Amino acid sequence: MPSSLLAQYYSPLRILTRFSPHSGMRFKNMTARKPNKVAHDSPSPITADETINMFQQVFHSQPTTINGWDKCWQQGLTPWDLGCPAPVLVHLNNTGSLPKGRALVPGCGSGYDVVAIASAERHVVGVDLSDNAIKRATELSSRSPNAEHFTFLKTDFFTWCPTQLFDLIFDYTFFCAIEPGLRSQWARKISDLLKPDGELITLMFPVDDHEGGPPYKVSVADYEEVLHPLGLKATYIAENELAVAPRMGREKLGRWRRSAVQAAL
Repeated sequence: MPSSLLAQYYSPLRILTRFSPHSGMRFKNMTARKPNKVAHDSPSPITADETINMFQQVFHSQPTTINGWDKCWQQGLTPWDLGCPAPVLVHLNNTGSLPKGRALVPGCGSGYDVVAIASAERHVVGVDLSDNAIKRATELSSRSPNAEHFTFLKTDFFTWCPTQLFDLIFDYTFFCAIEPGLRSQWARKISDLLKPDGELITLMFPVDDHEGGPPYKVSVADYEEVLHPLGLKATYIAENELAVAPRMGREKLGRWRRSAVQAAL
């Protein structure tokens, strides 16, 4: 992937939003520091491109995909992590536009999206392949007032077999993180885990033409190609007008359901 595109993926906004109202964090313990007398004694800050190169080197140097993701989480090389819930998901939740019941967030990472939509009317399960990601999610959410309404599991989405199906599945930066050759398998698993009348919501990102990954480029057609054969059709697709600035114009919101006839089968 060209470094300029990945630089947008790994935006400084990610760092700033960690202190947004969504995250529950504040600047209260930060104080101004006096500048060093000799400027060249201070180490130069790491640029976005340098951080991206570090991320790629670490991820691709590991013997397995699991090791790659886990190592990146261990070293804090997580450019996909906004540091807060996806704004459009918060909006859908606040406007009562999400199905109630059981919800799933595959590749949940730090778990911000999981916590944001969990409530007495909706139990949310976040799964991730990385042990370090699940540990972070558990740590960040340990004092959440709605903690009884969500669960984090360290497991492989593709081999996981829960005992209950889901009314809602929310995918953001998971589809683009897996090898494109696994997308048909992703769709089959989504179909298997979703209730007949359940809904899949996808934030499709990055919608562009870069090469390589992760994240791998995506398009609406990529989703349709693997979901349509399973009877999941889009009921709504539009630009995500609530995307964070670096992703604006490269992100679409999609809502998918089975037809009434297929849901009744």
